[in-house]
Amino acid sequence: MAGGVGSRFWPLSRQAKPKQFLDILGTGRTLIQQTFDRFSTFIPVENILVVTSVRYKELVMEQLPELKEDQVLVEPFRRNTAPCVAYASYKIKTLNPKANLIVAPADHLIIKEEEFTRQIKNGLAFVENNDALLTLGIKPSRPETGYGYIQVKSKVDFQSLDNLYKVKTFTEKPNLEMAKIFVDSGEFFWNSGIFLWSLSSILSAFDNYLSDVSALFSKGLKLYNTEDEVHFINKTYSECQGISIDYGIMEKAQNVFVLTADFGWSDLGTWGSLYDNKEKDAHGNVINGENVLVYDTTNCIINLNNEKVAVLQGLNGYIVAESNDTLMVCRKEDEQQIKQFVTDVRIQKDDSLV
Repeated sequence: MAGGVGSRFWPLSRQAKPKQFLDILGTGRTLIQQTFDRFSTFIPVENILVVTSVRYKELVMEQLPELKEDQVLVEPFRRNTAPCVAYASYKIKTLNPKANLIVAPADHLIIKEEEFTRQIKNGLAFVENNDALLTLGIKPSRPETGYGYIQVKSKVDFQSLDNLYKVKTFTEKPNLEMAKIFVDSGEFFWNSGIFLWSLSSILSAFDNYLSDVSALFSKGLKLYNTEDEVHFINKTYSECQGISIDYGIMEKAQNVFVLTADFGWSDLGTWGSLYDNKEKDAHGNVINGENVLVYDTTNCIINLNNEKVAVLQGLNGYIVAESNDTLMVCRKEDEQQIKQFVTDVRIQKDDSLV
């Protein structure tokens, strides 16, 4: 899934080139390239599909030249994750009705690659043999309010796995007090947004819980992988509701399971999460920029162009970020306001700046 606009990473992430197409970690590979690298070690390249916005198709093809054009599924409008999953699933049905699917965002950080691969393979073995909707749950390291949480119920006996559970509840982004209770209980895990299921299980779930979405996309079974696919999808998206796979299916279905794991995961959804995952100097600063001088400055994340000399003094706990003649200075603790900043800039200044 590579269609998001990444507004919480503004001004570095823009509508024209959102964060999945940026090398925000400084590794020489963008986030979508790293995601492709991760899966192509054990998934045949011809079995990888990217679902993205029509405006990002060329970016995907440019950054992932290993893919053929028909492996890039183009959405004409943003409709959240359920239509995205439905589109890919019904297209796959025409290619391999017995397929097992991994659904993953294009912009996540995975540090422990080998452990991630091991857990994915365990998950695939489970969904291949069971009518199950499986998600990966991450053991929380802090009371994070920016993630969804999964509460586990009973352990599931399958091939000697000791980290497979039936899901009890899903909770979206709790407040800090509730997040602390979740972490202290030991029953809750972060929802990674990475899912595994058989094609038959997810299509059955669409029929049961999002029948209107299922009815729309199933009409195209004779049109997928033909020259009529684009026209059909454009029409379908114009009629389809926008809804997340979590809210539309995962929170309602009874056959939902979670594989809990620790593979160094972050959704890199915010400047704060980038700060947490980058190396810091002796004063707790993360500095991206070759000409930055800091004095009495601590616990900041600074992302500035190399072309300018910047001098910062007396800051503690700030985000300082510049891109394309736009500068943002914001307290890290207030970064949830960045979406509002983006809206205000679009209305009061220029849409091209966002």
